[in-house]
Amino acid sequence: QVQLVESGGGLVQPGGSLRLSCAASGSIFSINAMGWYRQAPGKQRELVATITGGGNTNYADAVKGRFTISRDNAKNTVYLQMNSLKPEDTAVYYCNADVKIFSFVRSRDYWGQGTQVTVSS
Repeated sequence: QVQLVESGGGLVQPGGSLRLSCAASGSIFSINAMGWYRQAPGKQRELVATITGGGNTNYADAVKGRFTISRDNAKNTVYLQMNSLKPEDTAVYYCNADVKIFSFVRSRDYWGQGTQVTVSS
């Protein structure tokens, strides 16, 4: 009933930039927090950044000062601007959203399918 579709991943050289997008669609009453997580090969999924409906942001220490999360509430879309990329940023990036599908039910988490980001020369 709710789909999250990511785009914008790819191959980039160290020091380069990428912008990820994630659009939520379907039966949506409201969206609370949205965020980005990543999972590198052989590692657990980890938080990258989150943003509340009011625009408050939170970042992992590893990306502070390099990544910027933003959202367009009218489009139910969250973005991740990634600058000064490093090889250690290589991972599958997943979009997450805390969605309420009706006013009278509790919200729950939804996940996108993931988009690959590879930082390599």
